[in-house]
Amino acid sequence: MQAEDARYLKRRVRSSGLDVHPTERALVVQYEVEATILGELGDPMVGDRKECQKIIRLKSLNSHTDIASLARKVVEECRLIHPSKLLEVEQLLYYLQNRKNGNLDEEASISSIEEYVELLYEDIPEKVRGATLILHLARNPDNLEELMQNTVCSSEEDWKQSVDLATTIIYVFFHFSSFSQFHGLVTHYKMGALCMNIVEHELKRYDLWQEELQKKQKANILQNQTAKKECEKSLKKYQSLLVKQEQLLKVALFLLLNLAEDTRTELKMRNKNIVSMLVKILERHGEEVLVLAVAFLKKLSIFLENKNDMAEMQVVQRLALLVPCDSLELQNTTLRLLLNLSFDTGLRSQMVQAGLIPKLSSLLADEGQRQLSMFILYHISVDDRFKSMFAYTDCIPQIMKMVFECGEDRMDTELISFCINLAANKRNAQVICEGNGLKMLMKRALKLKDTLMMKMIRNLSQHDGPTKSLFIDYVGDLAAQISEEEAEEFVIECLGTLANLTVADLDWELVLKEYHLVPYLKDRLKPGSAEDDLILEVVIMIGTIAMDDAGAAMLAEAGVIPDLIQLLNAQQEDDEFVCQIVFVFYQMVFHQVTRDIIIRDTQAPAYLVDLMHDKNAEIRKVCDNTLDIVAECDEAWGRRIQSEKFRWHNSQWLEMVESQQLDSAGEPYVFGDDPGNGDPFLDSEDMILERPDLFYGAGTHRTGPGGGARGRGPRRIGGGALGFIPGSIPHHTEHSHLS
Repeated sequence: MQAEDARYLKRRVRSSGLDVHPTERALVVQYEVEATILGELGDPMVGDRKECQKIIRLKSLNSHTDIASLARKVVEECRLIHPSKLLEVEQLLYYLQNRKNGNLDEEASISSIEEYVELLYEDIPEKVRGATLILHLARNPDNLEELMQNTVCSSEEDWKQSVDLATTIIYVFFHFSSFSQFHGLVTHYKMGALCMNIVEHELKRYDLWQEELQKKQKANILQNQTAKKECEKSLKKYQSLLVKQEQLLKVALFLLLNLAEDTRTELKMRNKNIVSMLVKILERHGEEVLVLAVAFLKKLSIFLENKNDMAEMQVVQRLALLVPCDSLELQNTTLRLLLNLSFDTGLRSQMVQAGLIPKLSSLLADEGQRQLSMFILYHISVDDRFKSMFAYTDCIPQIMKMVFECGEDRMDTELISFCINLAANKRNAQVICEGNGLKMLMKRALKLKDTLMMKMIRNLSQHDGPTKSLFIDYVGDLAAQISEEEAEEFVIECLGTLANLTVADLDWELVLKEYHLVPYLKDRLKPGSAEDDLILEVVIMIGTIAMDDAGAAMLAEAGVIPDLIQLLNAQQEDDEFVCQIVFVFYQMVFHQVTRDIIIRDTQAPAYLVDLMHDKNAEIRKVCDNTLDIVAECDEAWGRRIQSEKFRWHNSQWLEMVESQQLDSAGEPYVFGDDPGNGDPFLDSEDMILERPDLFYGAGTHRTGPGGGARGRGPRRIGGGALGFIPGSIPHHTEHSHLS
C-alpha cells in the first residue's frame, strides 16, 4: 500500500469482559481495539485487531467504602464499561472489599519457588499468599516446567476453609491444563475429582443461600423495619458470596473442560453426573459461568448418552431462556448447543414447546446469528407436525428476503432446503406466494435453471385452493422447459409441477400441441429411455392430462396406452409405477373416446383384472374403481370381471374340491358323473384361466394379460364355502388423483 493512498483511519473499541485482579485491589477490563485504514473512497485497505486490558486500581477501597457510590464513579470515569454493567461492577467491588490479602503487591520470582511452596504448609493467610505468588509464575508458560517439580495441591479441608485459596490453586492448575502435556500432572494431583466435588458442593450452597434469602424477603413484606434491615444486610452478603462463588466455579469448569479433551476423562466426569451439574448451573445469572456451562454441554452433547441425559433434565427449557440475550458469546454458544440437540426428534419437539420457533425467527434479522438460527429452524421444519407454526412468525418474510438478496449468486444449500420444507405446508405456501413471491421465485428458477428452487416451486404447486390457481399463468413457461436439451433433474421438477396442476380450466390439449409434448412423453415411456424418476414423472403427468377429455383422447390416439402396458410389464415390481399407470387407465375410462380404445383395442382390462387382488391396498382400490366403470360400460367385460371376483372369493373352496378330485381318481364325480356339469355361475367362454390353482397358486409368476403384470402372487382374501355372491360388488365412480 502506498502512503499517499491512505486517507482515513477508522478505530473501533469494544469491551469484551470485566473481572477482578487476582492479587491487587483492582478491576481488569478486557477490550478489543480494531483499527482499519480506509482508502480515498472509504473502502478498507488494511485492518488489524488487538486484545487489550485496562487495570482500574481502587486505592480508596476499604471495609468502610460505600460500594454503590464507588461503582457509579468507576462506570462514569471509565468509558470502556457500559452503564448496564453497573450491577456487575458492584458485585465485583463487594468481592474485592471482602477478599483477604487482596493488596498483595509482592513480585514473584521463579528463583524463590521453594519458599512459596513452603508457605503452602502454613496457616490459611500464608497459604493464600504462597498460592498467589505461584499463580503469578504460572501465568508465564515458560515457568510451567519448573513449577511442575514443586507444585503441591491443597487438601479438601483447606478449600472448605477458604474459597480464595481454592480459587487461586485451581487457577494455577488451570494454567497447566491449558497444555495437554501437563494433563498427567493435573491428573496425578486428582484436580479433576476435586473440581467435581467443588462444583457439586457450591451448587448445594447456592440452593441454601437462595432459600435463606427468600425467607428473609418474605419477612420483609411484613413491613418490619428490623426485618427490612436484616434483608438488606443479607442481600449484600449474598452478592459478595455469589461473586466469590462465580470465580471459583468459573475456574473449576475451565479446568474440567480442558481435561475433557481426553474422552476417557470425559467418561469419568459423566459417571460423576457432570451433565446434571452443568444443567443446574444454567439457573444462574453470571454470564461467564453460563458461557462455560453451555460450552461444556455443547462438547458433551455429541455423545448419545450425554444427549439423552440432557433430554431427561429438560435442558431445552432452560436454554430457551437464554435466547435471545445481551451477550453475543453466550447466545452464539447456546445456539450451537441447540443445533447439536436439534438432531433428536424428541428434543426438537421440546424446542417447539419452549417457544423457540418465534425466538429463532426473530434472530434471522441478525446477520451474526442468522446461520445458526436457520440451521436449527431447518431441523425443526423436517417434522410435518411443526411446519404450520412457521406461518405465524416473521420466519417466512425473513427467509424470502434472504432468497431475493442472493440475486443470481449461488444460494446456500441450507437456505433453499429450508424453503423446500416450508413450501410443503399449505399455509406456508400461501404466505410465500403473497404479492410477487411466486413470480420472483419462478423468474429465478427459470433464468438460472435452478433445480432446488424448482423443487420448492413444485412443493408450492401441490396445495389445492388459491395457491394452485396462481400457477396457470406459468404453465407455458414450465412446458417450454420439457425437452431433451434441458438437464434431466430440472425437467423432473418441471414435470412434477405441471403434474400437480389438477385445475379444471386448464386446456391440456392446447398445451400438448403448442409445446409438442406428445412425442417427448411417448419416447420417455419406453423402459430404459431415461432414469426411473423421470419416467415416473412422465406417467404422473399423463395421469393429470388424462383428466381432460381432449387431452386424454390426444394421448390415446398417439398410442400411449400400449406404451403404458409395456412399461407396466417392465416395472411390475415397483408399486409406485404400477399404481400411477393404473391411475392413468382410471382417468381415461371416464371419457367415452378413450374408454372405447382401452376396452376394444388394448389389453389393459386384462391387466387390471389381474391386479385387482394385488398386495398393495392403493393399487387394489384404483383397479376396483376402474373395473367397475368398465363393467358398467361393457357387458362382456362385466361378466368376466364378475366371474373373476367370484373365482377369487371362492378360490379356497374350489382348490379343496379339485384336490379331492385328484385324490379320488376313478371315483364318481362330486357333482355327478358328467364332468361337463361345472359351476353354474361360470361360462366357459368367459374363463380367463381353466384352473384356479394356476391363477392363484402360491409363488405364481404372472407375466401377461390374464396372468398379471407383476411377478408375485397376491394374498388370498375372503373365501369360505359359500364364497362371494356375483352382482354384489359396489360401483365406485368418484374421481381421485394420486400424486
